[in-house]
Amino acid sequence: MKSEPDVFSIDDLMRSPGITEPWDGVRNYQARNMLRDEMKKGDLALFYHSSCEEPGIVGIMEIVKEGYPDSTAFNPKHKYYDPKSKADNPAWYRVDVKLKRKLNRTITLTELRDTKSLQNMKLMQRGNRLSVMPVTKKEWNIILSLENKKIM
Repeated sequence: MKSEPDVFSIDDLMRSPGITEPWDGVRNYQARNMLRDEMKKGDLALFYHSSCEEPGIVGIMEIVKEGYPDSTAFNPKHKYYDPKSKADNPAWYRVDVKLKRKLNRTITLTELRDTKSLQNMKLMQRGNRLSVMPVTKKEWNIILSLENKKIM
């Protein structure tokens, strides 16, 4: 799950009450479907910082509340307002996440790209810039194995 750190960072999540926060503002149907239909309570997710000086994976979160309507879409004063989304027929969903831990260091996009065993990962595919995307168990284990690797 990715977020721009100037909008919502892992440090913002660390400062949230109970280190828990709704993951809202997703406005892509494919990502919405993952939030609504696929993410289950207890699932883990990687927190990825994007659109910043050093994009990469910065932490691990747990899904603590499964997909429910994103009420920011109903508020005309909110930046994520969508007049087509209605409370009785919501277009957008969110999940609640809780910080499990901040990584010891950022695992950079460059490192991910340079890891041959991750070349088929959704994030590496050209044009795939969803804010929510699946990670296989094998990819998860490879990514976390990079955390304590010394960078030259």
